Amino acid sequence: MLSTIKNKTPRYIKIALDIARRIDNLEFKEGAKLRGRSTLASEYNVSPETIRRSASLLEDMGVVIITQKSGIFIKSIKKARIFLEKFNEKNNLDETRNAIKQLRIEKENIEKKIDENIDTLLEYFMQQKKINLGSSYEIPVPIQSNIIKKTINELQFWHNTGATITAIKRDYELFISPGPYFEFIEGDIICFICTAENYYKVEDFVNKKAEILS
Repeated sequence: MLSTIKNKTPRYIKIALDIARRIDNLEFKEGAKLRGRSTLASEYNVSPETIRRSASLLEDMGVVIITQKSGIFIKSIKKARIFLEKFNEKNNLDETRNAIKQLRIEKENIEKKIDENIDTLLEYFMQQKKINLGSSYEIPVPIQSNIIKKTINELQFWHNTGATITAIKRDYELFISPGPYFEFIEGDIICFICTAENYYKVEDFVNKKAEILS
């Protein structure tokens, strides 16, 4: 039964809860003597010190009475039930807090994605305004280019070159107005529009070799 309690719960608390459940299930009756520490230690495969801590917790909760000479006696089935209910309430509260925390993380990730897409849209409209008078060019993606296996968004292509990508030629396919998550591969031919002076920025950017990690 101990496996039903979350792993982060200390061992002595798990044992105290298990004993409280057994009391609540009338396995042990009020006034009856609980098994000796050594017997319980063997049953739960823990040290007698762990059993002592479990028994002390149950005593604090009014479930058992501990006497030095006689041992551990069951005091109250009702208190055992209350102890279990209090733990379950705390456990449910912790689960709710963790769920809220996870939802907040997911919300932040979604908001981040939305912001990225808004930035991409704004950048696209700014490109259209700034490069309406540009000329059309093409450039192939060479071997070991820095842009291989990277997306248009990752590269911040327009920001770094001032050029708007209109299409990508790949073998016999043509990708018109590729989206921000289009990923380049070797041999792609980039079709783009830019002013004459920005052409050289594109050329340098595309032809720059990727850094090879040693």
